[in-house]
Amino acid sequence: IRDHNDLHTITTPRCPIRDHNNPQVTITTPRCPIGDHNNPQVTITTPRCPIGDHNSMGYANPQQTAAGIHTRLYSRAFIIDDGRRRVVFVTADVGMISQRLRLEVLQALQVKYGDLYSQQNVVLSGTHTHCGPGGYFQYTLFMISSKGFIKASMEPLVDGIVKSIDIAHRNIKPGRIYRSRGELDDSSLNRSPHSYLKNPEEERDRYQWNTDKQVLVLKFTDLDGDGIGMLSWFAVHAVSMNSTNRLVSSDNIGHASYLLEQDKNRGQLPGQGSFVAGFSSSNLGDVSPNTRGPLCMNTGRPCDYLNSSCPVGGTKMCMAFGPGADMFDSTRIIGHNIYRKAKELYDRAVEEVTGSLQSAHQFVNMTDVSVQINDTHTVSTCKPALGHSFAAGTTDGGGDLNFTQGAVEGDPFWDGIRDVLLGEPSNQTQECHQPKPILLSTGEMNWPLPWHPQIVDVQIITIGSVAVVAVPGEMTTMSGRRLREAVRQELQSEGAFRDTEVVIAGLSNVYTHYITTYEEYQVQRYEGASTIYGPHTLSAYLHKYRGLARAIAQDRVSELPLGPQPPFFQENLFNLLPAPTVDRKPENSSFGDVLQQVYPVYRQVRTFTVLSVSQNLARDTTFVTVEIHDNRTDTWEIIHTDASWETRFLWLKGSNQRSNATIEWHIPPSAPSGSYRIRHYGHYKQWAGWQTFITAYQGTSDVFRVSASFYYQ
Repeated sequence: IRDHNDLHTITTPRCPIRDHNNPQVTITTPRCPIGDHNNPQVTITTPRCPIGDHNSMGYANPQQTAAGIHTRLYSRAFIIDDGRRRVVFVTADVGMISQRLRLEVLQALQVKYGDLYSQQNVVLSGTHTHCGPGGYFQYTLFMISSKGFIKASMEPLVDGIVKSIDIAHRNIKPGRIYRSRGELDDSSLNRSPHSYLKNPEEERDRYQWNTDKQVLVLKFTDLDGDGIGMLSWFAVHAVSMNSTNRLVSSDNIGHASYLLEQDKNRGQLPGQGSFVAGFSSSNLGDVSPNTRGPLCMNTGRPCDYLNSSCPVGGTKMCMAFGPGADMFDSTRIIGHNIYRKAKELYDRAVEEVTGSLQSAHQFVNMTDVSVQINDTHTVSTCKPALGHSFAAGTTDGGGDLNFTQGAVEGDPFWDGIRDVLLGEPSNQTQECHQPKPILLSTGEMNWPLPWHPQIVDVQIITIGSVAVVAVPGEMTTMSGRRLREAVRQELQSEGAFRDTEVVIAGLSNVYTHYITTYEEYQVQRYEGASTIYGPHTLSAYLHKYRGLARAIAQDRVSELPLGPQPPFFQENLFNLLPAPTVDRKPENSSFGDVLQQVYPVYRQVRTFTVLSVSQNLARDTTFVTVEIHDNRTDTWEIIHTDASWETRFLWLKGSNQRSNATIEWHIPPSAPSGSYRIRHYGHYKQWAGWQTFITAYQGTSDVFRVSASFYYQ
């Protein structure tokens, strides 16, 4: 890619949490006294917030409906061209890429660019935050857990990803790529060590840790050596924000991107500036950021090692905790650790990536893959099914029912309910999944649509000596190691590739839950119970990715069969969210009215200002700005938006299409003394005759002063 490599990276702000009803609200919040670092509050009359009501994707917790913004979600697109071929890698702040999301993005790209960007050369990867929107899946199981197929979630996700690719496409310029590799050893923990220990001892002895600690960084510069972007991979779940959180959040991975982009784009607001820092998921299946480990919340003692439960309260009481005082602090710490290591590797990256680009892609029917594992034995994958331990959840978020991890036998009570409501798994499927006791035989459930995908993407792109393996799920640590080694062997077998760096890009292109090793599967913890294509799932993937790597090494990608096309369902998609309604407000008030004002002075300490607001977000705008007055020009300068770490937007649904909302500004010690105000932007929906109209409004706090003391200066 040396000499005439066209590379550009971009970031686009996007809120995939808009357009979910706009009922109107009146906001009332408690007032705090001025003493003890004061937490002033302001109240405003506004319409209902559109970032509420939709389910978050990841924890499968029906109570985890969005109610505000912690940090914004972004799409970051990287386009690389060697003069002959072009590849696109997108890392998006979503739980995972669904098959429907990828298909709709590819359709939009086809309309704009013809065959330039296609399934062959576009990789879409999710960071795996569990605090983004759901509702962008076309398979029944995911629609049930996300209140249906929600166009108001799907459309902004598609638009944001396509827009990031558009901007990258328009701004391609010559550049160079460098790679750097290191280890980060204080930000991850294996949450299923019992499963990991089932892998062969001689294999485990090859590695120092039971999680992958390596961080890979690709540094992108222009021809003058000026940095224009960075792409990094590190294996850790983005679950520092736990299942009690109801704010949209990009979690620890998103915070790492935020920190590095703020570092490189000094003076720019989040989502602005030319430097883009993309952090991508990897083989994170059994890797948690909650480094204090699983503890019983009612006793403080460690959970049972084998099944992650507590003597009183079961799995629900067993939860892993991060290094911080709360989930916000843990997100900050883990995100900062990842940022710090990536910046260190970026700064010392000197090994230039040279060579050509390659891309290989196939569709595979994962329910019917046969693999010959030795001279006498052939194994096969199964129709999708989830085991009993799937319902137990993990130490990052346990299930509500009396299931435990490690179940290798069914439960007559739950099996009886399943048989009545959904039907009993066939003998063939039960035998295929042994020793998994099947809770949901999703591959045999097709109403109103199939419950799980059968056709999945397998894909590899090579950027010189760096191979990016796009995996449609969550690989455990050892699964990822085996896959990396298999791909490396195939690429280097023909002599064309040397010193190959292979990296797993997880949660890519389509979501198929987990991928464990055969040995880990036998234990049937959460990860094994969620390996939906049976005990030989990893063997099947190794076989398929070896084939892709071999085709790349032999320059025979064009001879690969495309495979069966995935479905694009048009009918029987359902939406369980209530229909949008108009907005309402109290009598004798207007949207944007400030009902409770700020105090005149706040100290320069880590406290917060609160402005109660809510809005229907317009595209590419913000709910909130924090502004400082420039005395020299008598103008106001925006220093924070709702994408800033220092702000939070909290929304509480009220009755009669009214809700309460609060804006917090956590004032950093570095905030300069001066005059400030907080502004809120929104839209409300109303009837006029037989038509509805969307109208913009604003709300502005009184001017207040940030000072070293509570006294005017």
